[in-house]
Amino acid sequence: MKTLRAELVLEAKADLGEGPVWHDGEQRLYWVDITRGQLCSLDPASGQTATHTIGQEVGCAVPRAAGGWLLGLRRGLATYESGTGTLEMIADPEFSTTGNRFNDGKCDPAGRLWAGTIGKPGSATLWRLDRDRRVTGMLRGITCSNGLAWSPDGRTFYYIDTPTRQIVAYDYERETGDIANPRVAVDVPADLGAPDGMAIDVEGMLWVGLWDGRQVIRWDPRTGEALAQIPVPASRATSCAFGGTHLDILYITSARTGLSPEQLACEPLAGGVFAAMPGVSGAPVPAFAG
Repeated sequence: MKTLRAELVLEAKADLGEGPVWHDGEQRLYWVDITRGQLCSLDPASGQTATHTIGQEVGCAVPRAAGGWLLGLRRGLATYESGTGTLEMIADPEFSTTGNRFNDGKCDPAGRLWAGTIGKPGSATLWRLDRDRRVTGMLRGITCSNGLAWSPDGRTFYYIDTPTRQIVAYDYERETGDIANPRVAVDVPADLGAPDGMAIDVEGMLWVGLWDGRQVIRWDPRTGEALAQIPVPASRATSCAFGGTHLDILYITSARTGLSPEQLACEPLAGGVFAAMPGVSGAPVPAFAG
């Protein structure tokens, strides 16, 4: 397995850094610090950073084609205008489920948001928010909804429910947003860490952050083979996203949450944002079209 090198780009000290996304229009990297309820960003060219405090846990953030952001929060989905700080709740599909919150989320090739929740075993759901703001439960009986990706040809959807230790592939229909025919693409060995957030490159290979695994691994979903690894100096690597002018930089988020003082002393860069040159580009992340 090929080994690539990651370098620190920001000593963010995020408690639970997650959900990185490259905003192509701004040429800026965004991510969330879930437990602190923050939407954070970095301009890699200037080193300038910004932090927006939302007021509740924020599991994911995706740009909207109309401007602003769509957020998955502790209690539902909301639009957010970073310039004014305006937060508008638009749906809370799990209002009757105590203890759950939204976790990872991304938009599909047609501009619909897919965002899942995390909670007690089997209590969570992967939801789809259509452009008309209609909400549909796509997968139920989930425990910790995490990585999502769509193949470059738009025919396959990949998904991670972390405790299963699997990346599952589904047939995906762009016109309707339906998924079908689930099959296991990758079984993640326990000694590598728990699969968390995920990105896909133009060759259709999956890059997955490994919680408690100190690395990101590139997998071939057609064969289940691990192709490359990127060690990071933080045990809780959470997610990754392609960015940069040519989308050829892989940015990696990490977390400090749950680590003891002794562990933090051994990994002072935990919670940082890292970057690697993977030798392949990613695809632009679709914005929410509603």
